[in-house]
Amino acid sequence: MHAVIPYVTAALLFGLGVYGVLRRRNAILVLMAVELMLNAVSLVFITADVSIRGSQLQASAFPNGEPGYSGAVFALFVIVLAAAEVGVGLAIVLQYYRMRRAVHIDEVELYYESDRQVTR
Repeated sequence: MHAVIPYVTAALLFGLGVYGVLRRRNAILVLMAVELMLNAVSLVFITADVSIRGSQLQASAFPNGEPGYSGAVFALFVIVLAAAEVGVGLAIVLQYYRMRRAVHIDEVELYYESDRQVTR
């Protein structure tokens, strides 16, 4: 299999994720777009690992005689990062929904205005 196919697929997934982050107003959809971007990066890590291991046919290239799985390890870290992001992000979105009854990103107030007083 050519390594170009997974790279193009990852680029399309990443582009779709960037579009979702920049264009969507709903916070849940933005979180899903970030997940797409993280999955694309994970696909690139694994494809690069397989490509590098496939190009090194000599057993002497590896110190202990077996290839390392660094791409899979990085992909595992990306999966852990994605799980943490979903947990924290979803908790924030649910708390905001309980307070405001909406999850539109355009309407999020970053500060609370009730303590603001007009002074002359």
